[in-house]
Amino acid sequence: MSVNSNGLLYFEHLQPPPSDRKPTAQNEEAASDSSKEKQEDLGLWQEKFGSFLDIKAHGPTSIGMDFSLHGYDHVYGIPQHTETLLLKNTSDGDAYRLYNLDIFGHKIHDKIGIYGSVPLLLAHKPNRTSGIFWLNSSETLVDISTKAVAEHTPSRSASETAKQRAVPLTDVRWMSESGIIDVFLLMGPSAFDVFKQFAQLTGTQALPPLFSLGYHQCRWNYEDEQDVKAVDAGFDAHDIPYDVIWLDIEHTDGKRYFTWDKKKFQNPRKMQEHLRKKKRKLVVIVDPHIKVDPSYPLYAQAKEKGYFVKDRNGQDFEGICWPGSSCYLDFTNPEVRKWYSDQFAFKTYKASTNILFVWNDMNEPSVFKGAELTMQKDAVHYNNWEHRDVHNLYGFYQQMATAEGLIRRSSGKERPFVLTRSFFAGSQKYGAVWTGDNTAEWSYLKISIPMLLTINMVGISFCGADVGGFIGDPEPELLVRWYQAGAYQPFFRGHSNMESKRREPWLFGEKNTQIIRRAIRERYVLLPYLYTLFYRAHTAAEPVMRSLWIEFPGKVETFDVENEYMLGNALLVHPVTEKEAKTVTVLFPGPEEIWYDFRKFKRVEDAGTVKIPVTLENIPVFQRGGTVIPLKTSAGKSTEWMIDISYELHVALDAEACSIGELYVDDGHSFKYLHKKQFLHRKFSFNKNILSSSCVDESGQYHTTCVVERVIILGFGKQPTFVTASAKDGKKKEVVFTYDMKTSALTLENLALSVDADWEICIS
Repeated sequence: MSVNSNGLLYFEHLQPPPSDRKPTAQNEEAASDSSKEKQEDLGLWQEKFGSFLDIKAHGPTSIGMDFSLHGYDHVYGIPQHTETLLLKNTSDGDAYRLYNLDIFGHKIHDKIGIYGSVPLLLAHKPNRTSGIFWLNSSETLVDISTKAVAEHTPSRSASETAKQRAVPLTDVRWMSESGIIDVFLLMGPSAFDVFKQFAQLTGTQALPPLFSLGYHQCRWNYEDEQDVKAVDAGFDAHDIPYDVIWLDIEHTDGKRYFTWDKKKFQNPRKMQEHLRKKKRKLVVIVDPHIKVDPSYPLYAQAKEKGYFVKDRNGQDFEGICWPGSSCYLDFTNPEVRKWYSDQFAFKTYKASTNILFVWNDMNEPSVFKGAELTMQKDAVHYNNWEHRDVHNLYGFYQQMATAEGLIRRSSGKERPFVLTRSFFAGSQKYGAVWTGDNTAEWSYLKISIPMLLTINMVGISFCGADVGGFIGDPEPELLVRWYQAGAYQPFFRGHSNMESKRREPWLFGEKNTQIIRRAIRERYVLLPYLYTLFYRAHTAAEPVMRSLWIEFPGKVETFDVENEYMLGNALLVHPVTEKEAKTVTVLFPGPEEIWYDFRKFKRVEDAGTVKIPVTLENIPVFQRGGTVIPLKTSAGKSTEWMIDISYELHVALDAEACSIGELYVDDGHSFKYLHKKQFLHRKFSFNKNILSSSCVDESGQYHTTCVVERVIILGFGKQPTFVTASAKDGKKKEVVFTYDMKTSALTLENLALSVDADWEICIS
């Protein structure tokens, strides 16, 4: 990597405004010239954007720098764009833009910035990954140019002529409107090294509460308490698990956040107690704009304390949003964040309980009738920072304050859940993000996969796309396919616009209900594996959802694959994104890898690109040989109903007949895993026909009565004679087993082996 190879390093010196310069003219003509000069100068100090005049208090302040990546022609990252996984050349003049904006129904294949931004770019070539983190929160453009350049190979002797070969070179140019040049070069050498290096700078993914990895049901809007209860009852009546029901802006008193509509939600506490008994949760929306209303305590307090963002004249900045005329809290101010966190206290947020969690929306910030539907760049924040300097950080700071508020209301005992629409580098520390206002069309299901892979790549593992599409009405087949995809992605929420028809999972006919039920149940059975992956993301900065090239860094054929992905290191997932598809083409990295059908246990005979037949019933999912996946033996009504359900292990053997995997367990909701070492971290390994369970971290103090009830070993060569299980105390027992000759799957039943104890299973 080389810096400033193209000589594009620049920064603009701060200079006094034109009015501060004294004219030096000795005569009228000179004075006139000076006046013209001053007028031209003013063009740098102010800029028109439609009907908006942007006054630049510090004048022109842009900065930029170029980097050359030698030998690289695959670059990724810099979300968020509705774009391909592999970043494209921008030689057409259309640079990637990082500028958080509320873009309703964003176009596909557009380099404009949407709701979030992370200025991290990754470059990869066989077995080598590097990263560039351009730490700047102002509007930023990224230009990318990949070309082949001639490289001279020195001759070995005087008689030989020097040889030439073409090697790739990618130039990346960063340009930001303001700020300083603050750039980190992450040298890898592996992708996982880059993820760890980035996490040292920005933090790792917060460990989410277990319930938040279940299914979330949302709509703009569930009408009232009766509607909430009816939808909740519908899930039970149709035997579909779910964990959280959501309330959008209509649940408030006239879009005043932290309040309830007194007619529609007359007894919100009772409604929450009803959900609590069902072991479920509630999420409500809390946006950053505050209705201008002196009788609204939140507005009155913030006004009195001077907590709103100011306009360039020092008055509270006012814009239009859902409540009408609104002011915007200045979350860049630590005092405002602390005050905002206190609003979540039970005594302040009336009728809230500890099963209520939060959704921060519209926090780009969205300003209707504003320049590009956001705040003017010359608005002024804490410590006199202009909005242009901190724009991309606004939502990050709101999520930070919200997460802190939820932790504080529990006296530091409970993990928060906060979903944010706007995000920046480091947002992973405070919760989850989603891809915003997508549309109920096949192309949006398809593009959601590279979008989520890119967000995972920059440290934010807890992300998802609205299942079914937010805007419009999905046809039943599209909805089914979206549920099947969402079930194998980190954040799993169905959501729809108020203009859309109702689309609870049971409204599309019995056959579709059955398929959606199966997809959601698969998600719940998979939670032990998923939760373990989140623990890895939290402790080791490993992304939960991974592009193929991350797991197979030497295989060039994986570098631009964006229609399938790895969930952790063990599952290959290929969502179906085409209407009426009869087959999908799956790339199985190989040839040394072995793959098994995750549901049928049969080994995939061919490596490379394989056509796999599909029906509407499910999507292709495969387990990688050499891995062990922990699962629950059945799904419950919600995650809390599943605590005591036993486990099963899927042990997929590699070419050496070995495999390895792990399981992380804690109470699923508190910080005791951190402060009191209340966790369990187990390792499962299969070698020489012995499956053993051992402790990864002896400091873990968590105990469970749960057992491993069943083990399925995939790719076991021949039917065994007998199988025994022995615990640490030396007690042995014979194990009941069945062997399937067609699939070579060996199933061990009725094991009742403690999850928190060492044991061995010997097969002979």
